[in-house]
Amino acid sequence: MTSRRVSRLLVALLTAASATFGATVASPSAASADASIAATVCYNTSQAGSFAGIANQAATIWNNATVNLTLSNCGSNLRIYQITGGGSYAVRTSLGNGRVYIDTQQAAQYSPLRIMTHEIGHILGLPDNYNGNCALLMSGGSAGTGCTNPYPSTAEANRVSNLFAGTRIGADTGSQVFNDSWPVATVKVG
Repeated sequence: MTSRRVSRLLVALLTAASATFGATVASPSAASADASIAATVCYNTSQAGSFAGIANQAATIWNNATVNLTLSNCGSNLRIYQITGGGSYAVRTSLGNGRVYIDTQQAAQYSPLRIMTHEIGHILGLPDNYNGNCALLMSGGSAGTGCTNPYPSTAEANRVSNLFAGTRIGADTGSQVFNDSWPVATVKVG
């Protein structure tokens, strides 16, 4: 294990233990004495229904792609919900904080893991990039239903790493709703 992964594991374990006992853990910033410790975004899958496991997979993808950041299923910076109808979307209230809504109808058409990783990307500070390029996670549904790539590009991952370098979770980025990245599910009539 690399020292970065050991640091992430220790932060995740301490955060999970603290959450279990009701303690609050300050999210360390890169400006702290030990810059190898990542900021922790605690997510909650209690309302994610069948998408809870997919949320955990998406967190692992982001954890492996970035530095300065660890996503851990330990709290409520990021709440993940399963919904039916209306489309998948994210509401970022501040950097690392918000809500992700995954639509079961869209997840039947598009890769659920790509949708989840994309929507979490918004909470981590990334905008949509509707260019149809499947290699870019933030191209969302514009890449078509055949695109199953759940991985951020190097540029996307570096952008998130840079956003969390020296920034505390909850830095004011303004509240923003990200919707319309996944075309509305088609309903066959007849």
